[in-house]
Amino acid sequence: MDTLELIDRSRLPKHIAIIMDGNGRWAKERGEDRVYGHYEGVISVREIVNTCGELGIAYLTLYAFSAENWNRPKGEVDALMELLVNTLRKEADELNRKNVRMHVIGDFGSLPEICRQELNEAINMTACNTGLNLVLALSYSARQEITDACKKIAVKVANGELKPGELNEQVFHQHLYTADYPDPELMIRTSGEYRISNYLLYQLAYAELYFTQVNWPDFRKEHLYEALLNYQQRERRFGKTSEQIQTTSTQHV
Repeated sequence: MDTLELIDRSRLPKHIAIIMDGNGRWAKERGEDRVYGHYEGVISVREIVNTCGELGIAYLTLYAFSAENWNRPKGEVDALMELLVNTLRKEADELNRKNVRMHVIGDFGSLPEICRQELNEAINMTACNTGLNLVLALSYSARQEITDACKKIAVKVANGELKPGELNEQVFHQHLYTADYPDPELMIRTSGEYRISNYLLYQLAYAELYFTQVNWPDFRKEHLYEALLNYQQRERRFGKTSEQIQTTSTQHV
């Protein structure tokens, strides 16, 4: 039986986050420069975005470029920025046609001006779309995001706009880059690495983590189906016991 047929469409995660890892490794295995792997990775992005849209996933967040990635060799960073610009120019119309809405989180100001221009054009072009919300994490650092949230809250407290006793999880969430999005329920990392790498540290508190040996340029819809099927085979308890979850489920039947 096809893996897609085994997936319960009524129990899909609303938000999937992906660490797209293994581009450089994939290229080296083929005797190519690391940049070649990044270009091939765009094909995987296109297929996974399309597949999430077809499945009715509401949010897909892709770790496209971390704040730490600025420390990579200049040639690779420049190539990645050029790839981002070229991809946006080629894909923006298609995303709009498929009702995908684009968002960006991270240190937007640290990106080259041409990248900011292309991103703003894509964001504005797709702003009224109602399908998949595609969130690109660019120049992103979860620790910086949490630090920035603390700074914003501290200023409000200092200005008398917020009392310390009023600070709770909901208020804190409202000051994160992802204030308008639900937390991911499923986080996927490719290429066989088993770490989160400063990605959505606060938001992934209760996400199911799925790691695969497949390098990102080889990641296709069949691999996404496998991750979703694995996700649906897990019991999401949020601190409760299995018996409590089963009782709640029975009461809702």
